[in-house]
Amino acid sequence: MSIITLISDFGYKDHFVGQIKGEIYKKFAQANIVDISHEVSPFNIMEAAYILENSYKSFPENTVHIIDVDSERTEEKNHLIIYLDNHYFISADNGILSILTQNINPQNIYQISIHEDLNSVDSSTKIFTEVACHLAKGGKPEIVGKPIEKIKSVKNLKPFVNDDHNQILSSVIFIDNFGNVVTNLKRSYFEEIRKGRSFEISARNYRFNKIFEKYSDIINYSTPPPQRNDEGKGMVIFNSSDLLQISIYRSNPKNVGTASSLMGLKIYDSVTITFK
Repeated sequence: MSIITLISDFGYKDHFVGQIKGEIYKKFAQANIVDISHEVSPFNIMEAAYILENSYKSFPENTVHIIDVDSERTEEKNHLIIYLDNHYFISADNGILSILTQNINPQNIYQISIHEDLNSVDSSTKIFTEVACHLAKGGKPEIVGKPIEKIKSVKNLKPFVNDDHNQILSSVIFIDNFGNVVTNLKRSYFEEIRKGRSFEISARNYRFNKIFEKYSDIINYSTPPPQRNDEGKGMVIFNSSDLLQISIYRSNPKNVGTASSLMGLKIYDSVTITFK
């Protein structure tokens, strides 16, 4: 089975999703294409990286992943193939793949070198699909790329800790479909710096001093259901990726609101944890 996955900021209004699939099928009719997401915010490499990191491990080894976000090739931004964790990743060298390589060293990195064989007006779509189909058929990456050693890193991958180790400055890296605000602070790093101390989490004008294990832990079951009023309460948890997340219990953008909308939090905003 040859699987090619797609992550892009194309959306579904335009023809681009159909175009990239058509290019794949034209080159490799037996390919199995899986859409991971086409709703990445335009040019948002942090969103793309988060979605990729949390999805690729669900696929078999040697799956080929195309990440077509902020992909225009320039003098400062080449196109890459990375073989990491027994998966192939095709993307621009814009920092997206550095979030993967911070925890797992890539087995091989290649700079795609077939551009001279394609019309200069062709988009990354044709380049990425050409390379993806070559790899999915079992082709060697050395045929379409040259080995390199380094890729560009993206800022705000890791939280900042002050010299006294009594404060962590984390960043918002993703806002999901429920408006949950995901930061770059891992549970293990939080506990390492915390050392059992109490804490206060600050996000704009909102303060939290408790982290729940799961969403339903906020419910006070001693109160009868009609009087609970749990919907709409702000809370903090570590999500399924073990990243600190600010949420609104049973959030709904159409009525209750979300953590992002109610608190005014956006990508790259700061969330501060102060230990006492």
